[in-house]
Amino acid sequence: MKWEDLRQSDNVEDRRGYSAGGGFGGGGMFRTGGLGLGGLLILLLVSYLFGVDPMQLLSPDTSAPGTGVSQPAGLPPGNDTAATFSRKILGDTEDVWTAIFEKHGQRYPPPILVLFTDQVDSACGLSSAAVGPFYCPGDHKLYLDLSFFRELADRFGAPGDFAQAYVIAHEVGHHVQTLMGALSSGAGLTRQQANQQSVRQELQADCLAGVWGHSAAERSIIDANDVQQGLNAAAAIGDDRLQRESTGRVVPESFTHGSSADRVASFRRGLEGGDLSSCGLGR
Repeated sequence: MKWEDLRQSDNVEDRRGYSAGGGFGGGGMFRTGGLGLGGLLILLLVSYLFGVDPMQLLSPDTSAPGTGVSQPAGLPPGNDTAATFSRKILGDTEDVWTAIFEKHGQRYPPPILVLFTDQVDSACGLSSAAVGPFYCPGDHKLYLDLSFFRELADRFGAPGDFAQAYVIAHEVGHHVQTLMGALSSGAGLTRQQANQQSVRQELQADCLAGVWGHSAAERSIIDANDVQQGLNAAAAIGDDRLQRESTGRVVPESFTHGSSADRVASFRRGLEGGDLSSCGLGR
């Protein structure tokens, strides 16, 4: 995949290394410049002991990209390869979806990508990295612990740049659904009805990821081998495969994302169609 020359997005919050429950990036009610109340008191104490202007400690020059939050020592600088890759893929999805929305007479407000470590707080609540990448419609942000890319290759057997790009494009697909009014919470539905609705929405997000992939193929950013990587990733995280590996049995009634075959078919439909209408939207 030829991603190196893609435009980087500025719509990224790098929260790696910040605690979701307290301290820097904590969950206190009072925050300023991204610091919890406890963090603010520590900052003032340090500035008093060492004679440092506290505003220098909050200088944008030491901020994580796009957040205005000072970066703790020892964290990746925000320009490491995985973060750069994610910024560039997000930037390309912004360009593609902006053009598609304009074609349909609409404006595309892009989502924010939040990079985090271990756990993160969002408008959808506190989440562990164990849940995998996710999109929260409450704040229009997608959340990614970059260690998932390694897990995608090692645990799910789906290595490759385009496999990783598919993951980001899928979550962006949920953002597109939100903007189009196609993402529902499932409130008031039975468990089985909610599962069925979730499967429909996840498969549509796979299709929308394919729409971005269609554009990438047209611009020779990906080739046939890359496409296969994406299809392998879609197959690797099908509900039937995950259930079979974890419990030895498959229970279709409990599917929330769709079978491997359905996920591959949906992703392929977007790859081949290349527009909202390919995924049942924008008509």
